Amino acid sequence: MKNFCKIIFIFILFILLTGCYDKAELEQQSYVIAIGLDKGEKEGTFSFTFQIANPEVGSTLSAGSDEEAEETISITGNDIVTATNTANSFVTKRIVLDQTKVIVVSEELARSEDFLRVIQSASRTPQIRRGVEMIVSKEKASDFLNNNDPKMEQRPHKYYQYMLNRAKQTGIIPEADLHRFFQITEGDADLFLAIYATTEKAETEDTGTEDEYIAGQIPQEGGNVTQFMGSAVFKEGMLIDIIDGQETRICNTLDKTMGMEELLSTYPDPIAPKYRISADYSQKEEPVIDVSYNKKTNHAKISVTVSFNLEILAIPSMIDYAQNEKNQKILRKSIEKNLENKTKELIQISQEEYGSDPFYWSLYIRKFFKDIPAYEKGDWNKKIFPNAEIDVNFVLKRLDFGKMLNDSNLNDVRD
Repeated sequence: MKNFCKIIFIFILFILLTGCYDKAELEQQSYVIAIGLDKGEKEGTFSFTFQIANPEVGSTLSAGSDEEAEETISITGNDIVTATNTANSFVTKRIVLDQTKVIVVSEELARSEDFLRVIQSASRTPQIRRGVEMIVSKEKASDFLNNNDPKMEQRPHKYYQYMLNRAKQTGIIPEADLHRFFQITEGDADLFLAIYATTEKAETEDTGTEDEYIAGQIPQEGGNVTQFMGSAVFKEGMLIDIIDGQETRICNTLDKTMGMEELLSTYPDPIAPKYRISADYSQKEEPVIDVSYNKKTNHAKISVTVSFNLEILAIPSMIDYAQNEKNQKILRKSIEKNLENKTKELIQISQEEYGSDPFYWSLYIRKFFKDIPAYEKGDWNKKIFPNAEIDVNFVLKRLDFGKMLNDSNLNDVRD
């Protein structure tokens, strides 16, 4: 009996140890942090760029090391997975993709029909996680990855993590992971928003507002040349337009599936129009989206109510809005009206130019159809949404003025 128990015990140990047969040490692998996708020179081929991180740089044990933080290589191929195998012909360690943070796609490739063909391999391989963020670059993806030079962060994986997380919290870029891309694209109803970025600076006039820019237009001096702002709009798996940071914020505000925290923004001063009032915008409640649908006419009415709070941070005009009730009412109505007008402009563009919505509102029309064929026959993005009656209202629930109610009196200061 004892011998039998020993045999069973040894057999169990063998089963447990089989899980270690393919183990690989940290220094035996090359970890790809970013993948760049570009069009190849020949039709049907693509250029793949891999930004490989050095895990030893930036760690406590390697303090003071002269090693490079990353290595960037490019290779021509047909898909991401086979390109990594080819790259191993000149990369010493085995290339792995399970730590990839971002996939960067050139605007040229994103606007072509070939994009969906090459990105499909990312959904098939288990090496690439569905949480990988998608970035569209104005220039070639290889140039973007080579020109990106973070000054304050040696570790490239941490740079992308911190940079994208903070930008998403402020609403100037969207949630743009691969899972969401395939979900929306295969749903064939809504628009997908990818992150827009560039390392190339464009000549543009200063708008005086903090979010009416796309990447490359922000008036920046010094620091890293890479800018993340705005969204690349995809319809049916193809890039059709670029929207700025303000329009991206509106999309995040109206989309319940987007996680957005408080953001800093400016609004026109209603009494002194040459100035803008700075405020901290917070949305504690989800927007209320009410959809009614007439099956006979295939017509929908959409009513959206967005409740928000505002804390005033700066009033350059120094007009008394805090204690003057009349001025405060003017300010309230002005901010609500400003948000409603900007939102209606974007909705009009979505209906007339895009023929679909970037707010994921098709989720709320589906309940009116008994099955998928009936829903597809109704045709959300070609018939229902472009002709829908849409009403959007912003309701300012709470208006605060920070720690100080009164600003300095210029007449007294300069007396």
